[in-house]
Amino acid sequence: MIKTVLKIANNPPFGFWQTVNSHGWCALLPFNVDREQQRLNRILELQDGTLVKCSLRQLPAGLTVELQSGRRLAKAETDHVRQQLTDCLRLKEDLSEFYREARRNPHYRWIARQGAGRLLRAPTVFEDVVKMICTTNCSWALTESMVGNLVRNLGSPFDDGERSFPSAQAMAGVTEKYLRTHVRAGYRSPYLLELATRVAGGDLKIERWRSSSLPSEELFNEVKTVKGMGNYAAGNILKLLGRYDYLGLDSWVRAKFYELHKRGRRVSDSAIEKHYASLGKWKGLFFWLEMTRQWYDQKFPF
Repeated sequence: MIKTVLKIANNPPFGFWQTVNSHGWCALLPFNVDREQQRLNRILELQDGTLVKCSLRQLPAGLTVELQSGRRLAKAETDHVRQQLTDCLRLKEDLSEFYREARRNPHYRWIARQGAGRLLRAPTVFEDVVKMICTTNCSWALTESMVGNLVRNLGSPFDDGERSFPSAQAMAGVTEKYLRTHVRAGYRSPYLLELATRVAGGDLKIERWRSSSLPSEELFNEVKTVKGMGNYAAGNILKLLGRYDYLGLDSWVRAKFYELHKRGRRVSDSAIEKHYASLGKWKGLFFWLEMTRQWYDQKFPF
């Protein structure tokens, strides 16, 4: 096994653990958090199918990544690994305007102080969408189970038995019955199979969404053309695309809003939208950070 060490530059405000714990993706394979070693780990796949095990940690000098691979990696390949991890941590996303807005409001000044605001995402839009579909109408424990089953059954194996996230081609190569039986994806099974088939066949150019020039409303509607992606899922996928125009409401955040702002009393979704309307294109990010504020007081909330 060949070991390589990479350095990744990051500029403040950036909190490594604030980004890792920005939502539950860090707890979904092939991401995993090593609490004892204080690392974020995952398997990445290169363009030729080579798997690379990555272990990230924050040191005083910056982010350090330890790589393990079955062969020596060329510079272009280590650059590709660095690019994928930079993309996952959103290090090149310009949030300067967002932080200016946060500093203007005493309620949100903690965000820049803690380096919060960057939402962890997968190396590919395909993985993000699959995982988002697996969060719909179910408990978090079931989400973890479905994603874990996908990785264990359809991911490519690394030398130590860990696996990558399955490709669209791998998922398109099984049946709906397989997804129901082995992944336990239930009613989501035909949605996942259709998504994988469309992506593998080139009908759905899903990776273009991250660089799309479409207005947010049009992109939101395009995301919703994927079966299984309703308003909640599409709104949250847009956050992972760097668009924060939508709140992405589900039962958990609704309950949290009622608790924080209405003493537990239920209100309409339009009332929640109105509460954040003045925050403009950043309202979805402010909303999410407020709903998850308590996570940032814990190093390992998941």
